[in-house]
Amino acid sequence: MKVKVISVLEDNYMYLVIEENTREAIAVDAAVPKRLLEIVQKEGVKLTTVLTTHHHWDHSRGNEELMQLCPGLQVYGADERIGALTHKLTHNQELKFGAICVRCLLTPGHTLGHMCYFMWEDNCPDAPAVFSGDALFIGGCGRLLEGTPEQMYRSLNEALGTLPKETKVFCGHEHTVRNLKFALKVEPDNETVKTKLAWAKARDDDDIPTVPSTLGEEFHYNPFLRVAEESVQKFTGKKDPVEVMKVLHKENDNFKKPVEPLDPRAVLALEWGLLGSLVQKK
Repeated sequence: MKVKVISVLEDNYMYLVIEENTREAIAVDAAVPKRLLEIVQKEGVKLTTVLTTHHHWDHSRGNEELMQLCPGLQVYGADERIGALTHKLTHNQELKFGAICVRCLLTPGHTLGHMCYFMWEDNCPDAPAVFSGDALFIGGCGRLLEGTPEQMYRSLNEALGTLPKETKVFCGHEHTVRNLKFALKVEPDNETVKTKLAWAKARDDDDIPTVPSTLGEEFHYNPFLRVAEESVQKFTGKKDPVEVMKVLHKENDNFKKPVEPLDPRAVLALEWGLLGSLVQKK
């Protein structure tokens, strides 16, 4: 299978997964129909299916329009709040699209009806993939908007954390730099975090996506998958993994990017610029 990474809105990702034998395609979190259909046309494929991770508008708002533009389109998800839903899914339900196998993993926490999609092809040497929406990000995870710390712990460490370590992680947002800055606050001596953060900053500067990572990599720098590590427990002051998860979320919600001091030369230039404007007006 071929995965097209499509950047939309401010920092969202939607994905087009192409079955290369049938030339049929699956969209994941189809938020911007026009952009999606441009890629569909460019790739010369037929869009048959939409998999929606959760009901939030920036992941599902394009469903109704796509249903009108693509007659017969099937829309899958685990939450009845998802627009244009045609198939409601259950945990561990498996789907098949040509050679592409999909296992649906219910991952409550960010929302109660959040579903991740684990995809692979039998007898294929390529690594499998998981489309994790707002459950698992590179270096972090989604906020607890509806679920509990215990639900998020089980979602990340049991539903997702037990997948093959080579699984490619395609998440719903480009939050990598911010996530890794928080990870560095949690584990200031973690060299893997430092290396990944420098890499992510360079990608961000060049406007290049940081997806995908791999699940195995996440266990080395993502604090929400490292709740059993002594260094993460030390930061939270807790030992129980659910309590560690709870504190991490609270600290992450309050985490702000430090305000970097302005270069004095920039301040002076700004002041002179404002002064010049006032003089001209007078």
